[in-house]
Amino acid sequence: MTPQPRQLAGQTPRRRSSRHGAARSGIRSGPQPRLIRWITAGALAVMIFLVWAVLARVFAPKGNTAATHFDAIIVLGYPADSDGNPTPEQLARVSEGVHEYERGIAPRLILTGGAAHNNIVEAESMARVARAQGVPQSAIVLEPRALSTIDNACYSARIMKQNGWRSAEVITSKYHLPRAGMIFNDLPRELAIDWRGHGAPELGPDPESAPGWAVTSSEVTKTVRYLLYARWADSCSP
Repeated sequence: MTPQPRQLAGQTPRRRSSRHGAARSGIRSGPQPRLIRWITAGALAVMIFLVWAVLARVFAPKGNTAATHFDAIIVLGYPADSDGNPTPEQLARVSEGVHEYERGIAPRLILTGGAAHNNIVEAESMARVARAQGVPQSAIVLEPRALSTIDNACYSARIMKQNGWRSAEVITSKYHLPRAGMIFNDLPRELAIDWRGHGAPELGPDPESAPGWAVTSSEVTKTVRYLLYARWADSCSP
């Protein structure tokens, strides 16, 4: 029998490290390194995509022509309320289109937008506003099927090609103009038109709309989706 070492007086007995026991039982302290790497990589990817979208918006095309007069004015749709009344943002877009029409920028309005957010067709609601502001029915062209900005651009460009119109001023809200510019700039060659973007000034706060920071965040997110996916998956064909 092997004699055990005697403990000296006042000496604290040494404890065995629990590390070996934890290793034997398969328990690790703290998050696993692989999970941390995946989380870090995911956060970095999100940051890169957001920065890419912000820069894309900053440098988005504002047009591809220096022309000051056009064959048509395209007003991009925005929802009316559930009763069919124009919301402040829809009213702002149409009013700016009417203003440009009255200035002689183009002889007609193409109002584009379907029932994208409720059962009200945006183009029809916008047409009522335009007629109330003095635009004759003969100068109004409706595009009532579009459910997205890509649809707005594609369907409006098809109408223009069918009628032999080659150039347009594109009117939408200022925050929406960068993404709209990317989309019009990416139209297929067979549908490409000469265009210039024009931001509609706000007429007043919309009590039902999201705050400005939320609108900007939403547009950046939609820009990421467009750059990564919709540019190819939802692109229009001639």
